[in-house]
Amino acid sequence: MARVLCITLNPALDLAFNLESLVLGSVNRPTSAQLEAAGKGVNVARVLAGLGHEVIVSGFLGADNDAPYQLAFAKYSLTDAFVRVPGETRINAKLAEQSGRVTDINGPGLPIEEAHLHALIARVDDLLTSATPPQAVLVAGSLPPGLTLDDFATLLNHLNASGVPLWVDTSGPALATAITLRPAAVKPNETELAEWAGEALNSAEARLNAAKRLHNSGVEHALISAGADGVLWVSAEGIWHATPPKVIASNTVCAGDTFVAGMLHGLLNQQDGQHSGQHNAEQILRFATALSAEAVRHVGVGDPHAVDFDSLQQHTRIRRLDDTITEGATL
Repeated sequence: MARVLCITLNPALDLAFNLESLVLGSVNRPTSAQLEAAGKGVNVARVLAGLGHEVIVSGFLGADNDAPYQLAFAKYSLTDAFVRVPGETRINAKLAEQSGRVTDINGPGLPIEEAHLHALIARVDDLLTSATPPQAVLVAGSLPPGLTLDDFATLLNHLNASGVPLWVDTSGPALATAITLRPAAVKPNETELAEWAGEALNSAEARLNAAKRLHNSGVEHALISAGADGVLWVSAEGIWHATPPKVIASNTVCAGDTFVAGMLHGLLNQQDGQHSGQHNAEQILRFATALSAEAVRHVGVGDPHAVDFDSLQQHTRIRRLDDTITEGATL
């Protein structure tokens, strides 16, 4: 298996409540509650570690309340390379209703100063120049206060210059900034893709055309998630669409992170020469889509060891949307 570096610049302790329905202005009594050390990069790291990869996590953590993270890193066998900054890591509240609707209340995050960014770049440099550098780097999540788009571009350029494939999962201006730097992969959802494209994507054709534009802009793997409408994958391997199996969705918070981890897992295995060709591209997308569907059934990331996971894969529909035949995708 591979070594992967997952960077979360604005992590959060996720306080998740499961409710029958949310009633505004009233006392709501959840059926369950859970506090978890999270953040998009941390979520992806958990899935990758569970699939057997060696995962290093980094970014910025509040020094005053990092105990839940230390416990989580030990539990999931993640190597801690976070930079501690003064203060407390934010808390995000997730209110998940039985209908599948999720209301997020996200804290602003810790203010990041120039010295903190320099410390992170130095920490990452040590990892990238070590005797066993990572085979992929993921930067995921929002930007914390104080970290400008120029700062973000500086970090991404630094990572890109290492030659290690860079994956980015963010949104808004940060996503637009990342795309201009041509990372190996990005994964916007349909709303984030429409914002980047500058137009409403009201049809499958419009969504596909925007995904092609994203790939043609220099992003090797354009990965577009659209909930129950499935996912698009546009790359040198071809153009693929996956429709997830029908499941009862109770919490969609970690679905996108799980999908990213599943795709990265498959492409890392392909890079190692375990598989190649068109059939493997289909299997990679099938696995990642089914794993994402598994995640929406509960709080937390997807579990590839779920008793019905083989059935979820069998009920995931994969279609190829182009006629291009090329051997082997690159990470």
